Amino acid sequence: MLTAKGIKPVAPFLHRFDNLYLFAAFSPITGCSHLLEMPHCNANTFQYFLDHIAEQNPTEFKILILDNVAFHKAKKRNIPTNIALLFLPPYSPELNPAEKMRCYFKNRVCMIAYNTIDILQNQLSDICKQLTNNTIKSICENQFYKKIFKDVFNV
Repeated sequence: MLTAKGIKPVAPFLHRFDNLYLFAAFSPITGCSHLLEMPHCNANTFQYFLDHIAEQNPTEFKILILDNVAFHKAKKRNIPTNIALLFLPPYSPELNPAEKMRCYFKNRVCMIAYNTIDILQNQLSDICKQLTNNTIKSICENQFYKKIFKDVFNV
């Protein structure tokens, strides 16, 4: 943590690095979600996530709005037939409804020093269990997307 010279940091801090990745997709229209905790963040885990989303409601066509991180565009990925990937322009996270959900999660787990990764996993699991479709819709609803999807897909 960075602070001004002579100022003690005010946040708890553990100098240890364990990683945990939460892959998530949220519908701003229905409030449905798909969350998977992963040990790594790479093309293989992204492919696993895509496959799982495809299996959830397999007759539904899903549009995933993504940023331009390298593993989203990996050449070896196999996009399921019921999924389309829509890439945002670079440096435009405000256009991604999932970014608001990322902030929702981050605000509930940040500034806490977790002694073990298991404690963090349990905290994330509790947050996920408390999510409702209405909560998701209220957080990531975007009037622009809502209008387009209603007009095009009659949602």
